[in-house]
Amino acid sequence: MKRIAAALVAAGMALSIVPAASAAENTLLTNVRTGQHPTFDRVVFDLTGGQVQDSVQSIPEPVSCGSGKPISAPGVEFLEVRLTPAAAHDENGSTYPGPRKLTPGLPGVKSVVFTCDFEADLSIAIGVGKANPTYRAYYLTSPLRYVVDIDH
Repeated sequence: MKRIAAALVAAGMALSIVPAASAAENTLLTNVRTGQHPTFDRVVFDLTGGQVQDSVQSIPEPVSCGSGKPISAPGVEFLEVRLTPAAAHDENGSTYPGPRKLTPGLPGVKSVVFTCDFEADLSIAIGVGKANPTYRAYYLTSPLRYVVDIDH
Protein backbone atom coordinates (compact mmCIF):
# COMPACT_ATOMS: atom_id res chain seq x y z
CA MET A 1 0.00 0.00 0.00
CA LYS A 2 2.86 2.36 0.81
CA ARG A 3 4.41 1.68 -2.61
CA ILE A 4 1.18 2.59 -4.38
CA ALA A 5 0.86 5.81 -2.39
CA ALA A 6 4.50 6.70 -3.10
CA ALA A 7 3.98 6.01 -6.82
CA LEU A 8 0.87 8.22 -6.91
CA VAL A 9 2.71 11.07 -5.14
CA ALA A 10 5.66 10.75 -7.54
CA ALA A 11 3.35 10.76 -10.56
CA GLY A 12 1.51 13.81 -9.26
CA MET A 13 4.76 15.67 -8.72
CA ALA A 14 6.02 14.77 -12.20
CA LEU A 15 2.80 16.00 -13.80
CA SER A 16 2.94 19.29 -11.90
CA ILE A 17 6.47 19.93 -13.16
CA VAL A 18 5.85 19.16 -16.85
CA PRO A 19 3.85 22.33 -17.72
CA ALA A 20 6.61 24.64 -16.43
CA ALA A 21 9.29 22.72 -18.31
CA SER A 22 7.23 22.76 -21.51
CA ALA A 23 6.67 26.51 -21.25
CA ALA A 24 10.40 27.07 -20.72
CA GLU A 25 11.21 25.03 -23.82
CA ASN A 26 8.81 27.16 -25.85
CA THR A 27 9.57 30.64 -24.48
CA LEU A 28 12.92 31.74 -25.83
CA LEU A 29 14.70 35.06 -26.01
CA THR A 30 15.64 35.81 -29.64
CA ASN A 31 16.81 39.43 -29.51
CA VAL A 32 17.50 42.36 -27.18
CA ARG A 33 17.39 45.91 -28.50
CA THR A 34 17.34 49.43 -27.12
CA GLY A 35 15.98 52.71 -28.40
CA GLN A 36 15.87 56.36 -27.39
CA HIS A 37 12.63 58.35 -27.38
CA PRO A 38 12.08 62.03 -26.43
CA THR A 39 11.15 61.34 -22.77
CA PHE A 40 12.20 57.71 -22.18
CA ASP A 41 14.51 54.94 -23.31
CA ARG A 42 13.19 51.52 -24.25
CA VAL A 43 14.62 48.02 -23.86
CA VAL A 44 12.83 45.34 -25.90
CA PHE A 45 13.18 41.60 -25.37
CA ASP A 46 11.94 39.68 -28.42
CA LEU A 47 10.50 36.29 -27.44
CA THR A 48 9.07 33.22 -29.09
CA GLY A 49 6.48 31.08 -27.35
CA GLY A 50 4.00 32.36 -24.79
CA GLN A 51 3.88 35.02 -22.13
CA VAL A 52 5.55 33.93 -18.91
CA GLN A 53 5.68 35.30 -15.38
CA ASP A 54 7.56 38.57 -15.25
CA SER A 55 8.98 40.84 -12.59
CA VAL A 56 11.21 43.89 -12.44
CA GLN A 57 13.02 44.90 -9.28
CA SER A 58 15.64 47.46 -8.38
CA ILE A 59 19.00 46.00 -7.36
CA PRO A 60 22.22 47.76 -6.27
CA GLU A 61 24.45 45.82 -8.70
CA PRO A 62 24.08 42.89 -11.09
CA VAL A 63 25.41 39.52 -9.91
CA SER A 64 25.74 36.18 -11.66
CA CYS A 65 23.15 33.68 -10.46
CA GLY A 66 25.66 30.84 -10.80
CA SER A 67 28.58 32.25 -8.83
CA GLY A 68 27.08 35.18 -6.96
CA LYS A 69 29.96 37.32 -8.26
CA PRO A 70 29.29 40.93 -9.26
CA ILE A 71 29.05 41.75 -12.97
CA SER A 72 30.73 45.01 -13.92
CA ALA A 73 28.38 47.23 -15.93
CA PRO A 74 27.67 50.98 -16.23
CA GLY A 75 24.69 52.33 -14.30
CA VAL A 76 23.77 54.35 -11.23
CA GLU A 77 21.21 51.70 -10.29
CA PHE A 78 19.96 48.51 -11.94
CA LEU A 79 16.55 47.10 -12.82
CA GLU A 80 16.60 43.31 -12.97
CA VAL A 81 14.04 41.85 -15.37
CA ARG A 82 13.12 38.26 -14.57
CA LEU A 83 11.13 36.03 -16.93
CA THR A 84 10.17 32.52 -15.78
CA PRO A 85 9.96 29.97 -17.19
CA ALA A 86 12.03 31.30 -20.09
CA ALA A 87 15.50 30.85 -21.49
CA ALA A 88 18.04 32.21 -23.95
CA HIS A 89 18.83 28.66 -25.09
CA ASP A 90 16.84 25.55 -25.94
CA GLU A 91 17.29 21.81 -25.49
CA ASN A 92 18.73 21.53 -29.02
CA GLY A 93 21.63 23.84 -28.24
CA SER A 94 20.25 26.88 -30.08
CA THR A 95 21.05 30.04 -28.18
CA TYR A 96 20.28 33.73 -28.25
CA PRO A 97 22.73 34.94 -30.91
CA GLY A 98 23.41 38.44 -29.61
CA PRO A 99 25.76 39.85 -27.01
CA ARG A 100 25.12 39.15 -23.33
CA LYS A 101 26.36 42.62 -22.39
CA LEU A 102 25.30 45.78 -24.20
CA THR A 103 26.36 49.36 -23.45
CA PRO A 104 24.03 51.60 -25.48
CA GLY A 105 24.94 54.73 -23.45
CA LEU A 106 21.47 56.25 -23.69
CA PRO A 107 20.26 58.87 -21.16
CA GLY A 108 18.12 56.35 -19.26
CA VAL A 109 19.77 53.05 -20.24
CA LYS A 110 23.53 52.72 -19.70
CA SER A 111 23.86 48.94 -19.95
CA VAL A 112 22.04 45.64 -20.37
CA VAL A 113 23.66 42.48 -18.93
CA PHE A 114 22.52 38.89 -18.54
CA THR A 115 22.56 37.79 -14.90
CA CYS A 116 20.92 34.35 -15.20
CA ASP A 117 19.97 31.83 -17.87
CA PHE A 118 19.61 28.60 -15.92
CA GLU A 119 16.80 26.11 -15.33
CA ALA A 120 14.10 28.25 -16.98
CA ASP A 121 15.11 31.37 -15.03
CA LEU A 122 16.07 34.22 -17.35
CA SER A 123 17.23 37.42 -15.66
CA ILE A 124 18.74 40.48 -17.29
CA ALA A 125 19.85 43.67 -15.49
CA ILE A 126 19.38 47.10 -17.03
CA GLY A 127 21.85 49.73 -15.81
CA VAL A 128 20.04 53.06 -15.56
CA GLY A 129 21.33 56.63 -15.50
CA LYS A 130 19.74 57.79 -12.25
CA ALA A 131 18.64 56.52 -8.86
CA ASN A 132 14.99 55.57 -8.29
CA PRO A 133 14.06 55.47 -11.98
CA THR A 134 10.46 55.61 -13.13
CA TYR A 135 9.71 52.75 -15.49
CA ARG A 136 6.92 50.71 -17.07
CA ALA A 137 7.20 47.04 -18.02
CA TYR A 138 4.68 45.21 -20.18
CA TYR A 139 4.11 42.68 -22.95
CA LEU A 140 3.33 43.46 -26.58
CA THR A 141 2.07 40.77 -28.94
CA SER A 142 2.24 39.89 -32.65
CA PRO A 143 5.19 39.32 -32.38
CA LEU A 144 5.72 38.67 -28.66
CA ARG A 145 7.93 41.24 -26.92
CA TYR A 146 8.61 42.23 -23.32
CA VAL A 147 9.20 45.97 -23.07
CA VAL A 148 10.74 48.12 -20.34
CA ASP A 149 10.41 51.92 -20.76
CA ILE A 150 12.65 53.99 -18.47
CA ASP A 151 11.97 57.72 -18.11
CA HIS A 152 14.87 60.14 -18.60
